[in-house]
Amino acid sequence: MTPGPESRAPDLLWDDVKWCFEPDGSLPDVVVPGTSVADWQAVLDLVVASGWTYEYAEGDTVLPLPRAETVHARPADAECPVLQVRPVHGLLAIFRFYSDEEIDFDVDPRELQGQDRLDVFCAFLRSVGRRLGKQVLMYPEGGRGKCPPLVGFDVEADRVVLFDERSSHP
Repeated sequence: MTPGPESRAPDLLWDDVKWCFEPDGSLPDVVVPGTSVADWQAVLDLVVASGWTYEYAEGDTVLPLPRAETVHARPADAECPVLQVRPVHGLLAIFRFYSDEEIDFDVDPRELQGQDRLDVFCAFLRSVGRRLGKQVLMYPEGGRGKCPPLVGFDVEADRVVLFDERSSHP
């Protein structure tokens, strides 16, 4: 008998990383660097194929999910489109189409409290990272380029790992 996903060892243990998810009002930045329009399309395809609940909007107007090349062909001064994705009830990832060279989204740490919620988040990062074959890195809000990522999907390890090994939040 093959073990099911429920018997999979957690990528991260809550007690080791809870300091990364302190609900202090900030929204961690999650980034897939080095992407293209094709990678954005792969994420859009993953959202649809996975059956995740989503809503695409340009400003206040909710629209059908377009192709990535359509979104990235918008004029530079157009309002930035937003894709809200709920892989499961109670977990929202907000993708913003700032650039085709980087996929970025926010998550709310209040939705990631405890081992069960952390496992759901890790599964989401693994899904995105595996689909793209790229790292998916989580930084503190505004921390990209200023500090190492906290956690993220490591392609070679094929799992979500702790990058910043501080034992407690400074």
